[in-house]
Amino acid sequence: QVQLVESGGGVVQADGSLRLSCAASGMFFRINAMGWARQAPGKQRELVASITSGGSSNYADSVKGRFTISRDNAKNTVYLQMNSLKPEDTAVYYCNAEIQTISYSLTNNWGQGTQVTVSS
Repeated sequence: QVQLVESGGGVVQADGSLRLSCAASGMFFRINAMGWARQAPGKQRELVASITSGGSSNYADSVKGRFTISRDNAKNTVYLQMNSLKPEDTAVYYCNAEIQTISYSLTNNWGQGTQVTVSS
């Protein structure tokens, strides 16, 4: 069974920075794409950044130039560096990973979420 555990959320003032981490653990064959999504109260969950196993990344327009996604394949960990934070970035941030199990089936996995609050 695969687990994704996020850390690094918290409260920060506008224009501040936070770094989120998400580590995958358990028995699996390989991790493919990893990413971060967020969900604000009353809104749908939205994907903010993703990164392939080879390091190619994509970002939502709302975070381009402010957020940077990276991963350490040796540690099965993905990071989200968030700079120039705005109050509208306030949300629960969820880690996501497409994982190939030891039986080679593909699974879509989510972490439990970590709260990010940006005060004005």
